[in-house]
Order: sequence, then structure tokens, then C-alpha cells
Amino acid sequence: MMAVLQYVADLLFPRLCPVCGRALSVGERHVCALCMAELPRTGYHTIDFNPMEQLFAGKVPVERATGYFFYERGSRHAAILHAIKYHNQPQMGEWMGRQFAGEVAQSGFFGDVDAVVPVPMHRGKLARRGYNQSEYIARGISSVIGCPVEKVVKAVKGHDTQTHKGRHERLVNMQGVFAVASAEAIAGRHLLLVDDVVTTGATLLSCAEVLRQAAPDVRISIATLAVARLQ
Repeated sequence: MMAVLQYVADLLFPRLCPVCGRALSVGERHVCALCMAELPRTGYHTIDFNPMEQLFAGKVPVERATGYFFYERGSRHAAILHAIKYHNQPQMGEWMGRQFAGEVAQSGFFGDVDAVVPVPMHRGKLARRGYNQSEYIARGISSVIGCPVEKVVKAVKGHDTQTHKGRHERLVNMQGVFAVASAEAIAGRHLLLVDDVVTTGATLLSCAEVLRQAAPDVRISIATLAVARLQ
């Protein structure tokens, strides 16, 4: 019955793949099967000291880090991130988080993680956008790996968009943005820090630094839905 209703709904209001623009079939969710098959996956979870881990090396201790797919501005698959982030489709972020975790989980990447922590969004920006896309991605990952989503970091001040800033400008822009809600809540735990995309790493670095300052024995891993090519 549900399949019939979905079929009728798709006839009246076609759901379109953000990558190729093709109408999705009844069994497809958010992104068509062909575009998911062609997703430019990084495979970073299978590489020791991969480029994403190198990005944080010498700056903040990170257990491991990975991103699901490569992000290149103007590429076909960049439309996935844009739909999630700017086109009011947070549920796509949650679904993509599940796909991500489902593919990575067997590698043991999430093995001893205690909690999934989305990079927070300041209340002003949250009010304008209506949702934090990183939280939806974190929910998707959480539903697969069985660890709770915990908002142990908060954004205590707003900041300018990072989009057109260089690495140094981004680092300066993120100073004093985040704070830890409770040091006791994170002490000695292994947290998976989740964001939508990593380019220079400034946002994640700032977030990881406040976690380590609050609880020096906290362990941090990082997972992002997309990652700019770092080499």
C-alpha cells in the first residue's frame, strides 16, 4: 500500500535526484542509485594517516578522521551538499549520514566511539536556516553505529561565513566561537566530531581544541560528509 501511495505521489510531485535531475523511482531515496554508485568516495577510512588526518597532525591529537566523498565546487555531486545545506533538505543529510556509516562501519572506524558530537551552529544562524545540517548527518551516523548524539559543544558567538576566506582568515574567524558545556561530561571519552564538509579544517580544529582544553584526556575522531581534495 505504501509503495502505491509513493508511486502516486511521485507522479503528482516528482522527487528529483539533486545530482542528475532524474525523477527518483519508488525504491530510491534522495539520490538516485546511479549517482550514489558514482559518488566520488574518498576511502580515507582504509588509509593509515590519510590526508584528512594529516590536516590535523601537529595541531590537535586526533585518533582517526575520514570524509565520505570528495567535494569540488561546481561538480555534479556537490549538489548533494548544497541541497542539504542551503535548500532546506536536512533529511537528505540524515539519510546520507546513514549511507556513510553503513559503508564505513565494517572497517572498525567507529569501533570504540562513545558519542557522536555535531559541530554546533550559533542560535542566530540556526534561526535563519531553521536547522543544523551537521546535527542531521550526526543523527544518521548515530542510528547506524548505536552511539548517542550529544551536544557537548555549543557555539557561543556568531562568525562570518568561511566560504571565501583563506586558511589564516578562517582560523582567526573561528577564535572564541565554541565552548564546552560540561568538562565532566566528556572527560576520558572518545567523541566522534561530525561536520558537513572540511576544507581547511579551521572549524573542526577550533571545535577539537576547546574539547581538549576542557578535558585533556578526551579522545577525538572526525567524520565529515564531504571533504575537499587535500592533495
